[in-house]
Amino acid sequence: MSRAPQPFDPAVRSDERLVLDAEAVRAWSARTAEALGRERAAIDAINVYPVADGDTGTNLYLTADAAHRAVEAVFTAPGAAGASAPDTADAVRALAHGALLGARGNSGTILSQLLRGMAGVLAEAADGDHLARALDAAARAARAAVAHPEEGTILTVATAAAAGCAGGGTLPDVARRAHEAAGTALEATPGQLAVLGRAGVVDAGGRGLVTVLGALVETVTGRAPRQPSPAGVPSPPLVPAPASVPASASVPASEEPGGAGTGEGCGPAAQGPAYEVLYLLEAGDAAVDLLKARLDALGDSLVVVGGDGLWNVHVHVDDPGAAVEAGVEAGRPHRIRITHFASTLPAPAPGPSAVPAPGAPAGEPGHAREERAPRAVVAVLPGEGLAGLCAEAGATTVQARPGEPPAGDELLAAVRRAHAREVVLLPNDTDLRAAAAAAAERARAEGIRVALIPTRAAVQGIAALAVHEPGRSFDEDVVAMTAAAGATRYAELAVAERQSFTSAGVCQAGDVLGLIEGDVAVIGQDLTETARTVLDRMLQAGGELVTLVVADGTPPGLADTLETHVRRGYLAVDTVTYHAGEGAPPLLIGVE
Repeated sequence: MSRAPQPFDPAVRSDERLVLDAEAVRAWSARTAEALGRERAAIDAINVYPVADGDTGTNLYLTADAAHRAVEAVFTAPGAAGASAPDTADAVRALAHGALLGARGNSGTILSQLLRGMAGVLAEAADGDHLARALDAAARAARAAVAHPEEGTILTVATAAAAGCAGGGTLPDVARRAHEAAGTALEATPGQLAVLGRAGVVDAGGRGLVTVLGALVETVTGRAPRQPSPAGVPSPPLVPAPASVPASASVPASEEPGGAGTGEGCGPAAQGPAYEVLYLLEAGDAAVDLLKARLDALGDSLVVVGGDGLWNVHVHVDDPGAAVEAGVEAGRPHRIRITHFASTLPAPAPGPSAVPAPGAPAGEPGHAREERAPRAVVAVLPGEGLAGLCAEAGATTVQARPGEPPAGDELLAAVRRAHAREVVLLPNDTDLRAAAAAAAERARAEGIRVALIPTRAAVQGIAALAVHEPGRSFDEDVVAMTAAAGATRYAELAVAERQSFTSAGVCQAGDVLGLIEGDVAVIGQDLTETARTVLDRMLQAGGELVTLVVADGTPPGLADTLETHVRRGYLAVDTVTYHAGEGAPPLLIGVE
């Protein structure tokens, strides 16, 4: 790719850059990942605030590595070597987007917002003046993303870097001044945050940011700057880092080195909430504003970064299930990661579940504690076949009959019938949410620990049941099941009984209606063709697994036809089919 000509400046060395072009962004991203990889152990060792879990360096490295891989993808995309080669805007946007998708821990989440703030300015132009403006925009964006900013953290270092290069100048001069100001601010952090002063260390996240800026200086000047003082690394570490136990519905523990877990820039004191929750969220701005308020009430160390419909959410809470449920209600959370800050979870304290449940019939819960199962799942399901399938998987089922949704008493009876100390309740219907919540409250009053997962369709319940693991802690199991349900989009095909006005237009009696997420999206004449159209619309947003639930009375070969359609049109998508039997809608579709 040809580089734009750079103006002559006698104060600039011949090997220094005056413009941060796409190749320079590529080199910067590579140097940043490499430098953080070298320093991550040292940064991990000084991670004492707010949770001494020793993984700030690891989280920063993983975030930077994801950002670099996104930049490389832009350069290696088909046609990138020709006239459509990436420009600076392409590169910096890829850098920011990759960091957003791959952000780990609070430090990585804040770094992703810093890069996003820079990208918005550098996409316009990338000389020294614009770099100064970009660093200022980055510092302000990162501070705005943190619910309760603290001084003496990565936010302080970012603000100092921006102030140090205010007024602009040549690209090398701006980069050097920003790096020097950041280093000076880093050295002052022990005097701003008491926990750092007691440990005799600088802020770990701030040190990581100095490393990122150092990689930028080396990229634009050709020379590595002075590194932070080694006094910031205690030997041995003054605060031991407890082991973190990742519990993720979507990322195996082996892919989470050290878990995800720091809270630089915000957060609780050393004795704070027990869990760190992170997830990507697809949602609108208004929903995210409400989510922030709800999560802020649930816990602390809240950071929400992103925009344009995609967000990265980080919070420390004692109830991870509630944090994920808040995300489900705001939009579509995925890539959910949960870390418990302690090495083990406390055993459930003895409670009133050994007491006979008021009104429990003979043979139901109300027996002694030791006779109860540890945990059970109660699911509401349409169709005998689907109910039987989930019963074989170990669930206690309640069959939803057409036009006769189960009442709260029926759901409570099912919870009792499950005969367990802990119960996960899957209503699988938006209209059952209130009845299920009432049943859960009554069961809790009887000493049964109940978690209500707000599943809105049977395919979401199937997805949740598929990841159910009775052997892990109750909170972790609920979070994993909630994540699986929230990652499943759902649709239903039905036959109109009368003429009606719908969101897709006017339908006539006998028309086939394709409902996506509860709204009529397609009106057709043929079940198979309508199903194909609904599938195509759902898969436009991506997907890895299609679940088809076919009722009795549907056209012969419907499932085979749809499986073939998916296999031919969407090579990376798998399909699984279940038979619902009688009493279910003609077709249910889930896309995970």
